[in-house]
Amino acid sequence: MTVFTSVVIGSDHAGFHLKESLKKYLESLNLKIFDVGAHSTESCDYPPIAKLVCEKVLNDSESCGILICGTGIGMSIAANRIPGIRAALCATEFQARATRNHNNANILCLGERVTGAGVAQAITELFLSSDFEGGRHQRRIDLIEN
Repeated sequence: MTVFTSVVIGSDHAGFHLKESLKKYLESLNLKIFDVGAHSTESCDYPPIAKLVCEKVLNDSESCGILICGTGIGMSIAANRIPGIRAALCATEFQARATRNHNNANILCLGERVTGAGVAQAITELFLSSDFEGGRHQRRIDLIEN
């Protein structure tokens, strides 16, 4: 069960194959999926794609985002420059659960060159199904936002 009704997904050329693989998994969960690109492995810049995903997530409180590049680092840096976005680069299931529980992350970042498709699906599953715990964690998010 997911805590989100839709997922906005985007990648650059280096994350294209993992994005396509995750889209199939997301479709099996009957979520609304918005793919903002890339639509091929032709070289492209990741910051505009990160911005598109973040804008859509900020405009829909029931959505989250997934950003994928070669390492996930570039996408996470670009996304976290946008106010209101809490993007987390996750390489493990524990990180995915913890960032939702403690940070109320609204964007999951992954790296195609460092994370296999099966692990990425397990990370995504936990990110989508974990909820924010609030309490002392909300105080910390408020400190970040202000």
